[in-house]
Amino acid sequence: MLAASGWAEELKPEPYSPELVKKAEAGDANAQLRLGHLYVDGEGVAKDEKEAVKWYTKSAEQGNEGAQAALGWCYYNGEVVPQDYKEAVKWHKKSAEQGVSAAQWALGDYYAKGQGVSQDYKEAVRWYTKSANQDDPRGQWKLGDCYYYGQGVPQDYKEAVKWYRKSETRQSQYKLGQCYEHGNGVTKDEKEAVKWYTKAAEQNYEDAKKALENLKAK
Repeated sequence: MLAASGWAEELKPEPYSPELVKKAEAGDANAQLRLGHLYVDGEGVAKDEKEAVKWYTKSAEQGNEGAQAALGWCYYNGEVVPQDYKEAVKWHKKSAEQGVSAAQWALGDYYAKGQGVSQDYKEAVRWYTKSANQDDPRGQWKLGDCYYYGQGVPQDYKEAVKWYRKSETRQSQYKLGQCYEHGNGVTKDEKEAVKWYTKAAEQNYEDAKKALENLKAK
């Protein structure tokens, strides 16, 4: 659940202890967030995602941006609480507005897919850009896709290539392979296409594996 959020806790990790629980119960938002993490991971305490949601909620309601992001993912995934995209949007937006890059690209996704909000590619681009400008690899990949497909912005392969290069995710590596294979935004170069497809394929990206097979079959 948390692994998908893409944001890192900046506080020094604090192990589970009666002192941590006391801090959380006394209203310390950071302690509440940490306690939520520990219940999710089962570190020093039995794994209990319902208890994690309880502490994330307490922390998020106090304005903790990390807890807001985590709670957003809880509602998005719907594994512990009922799946509720509107509630996910609510919490991710609060976190995104405080500058959490993973919440920003998540908000971009909601607008791109029309989950919990009306579909709005321009708004998606706005949030992807905020995330990308913080060097978030997923935000950069998503922004690259917007330029590649002309969603929310004029189609611009060169701009797409720029963001794919910055991203370095396997999805972006695959897209770079496509750009080189078809000459989109770069000079057509099958060797470069193979290079980028291979990078993505080595990370078990199935589309890249198929693309490599197709190139070899030519």
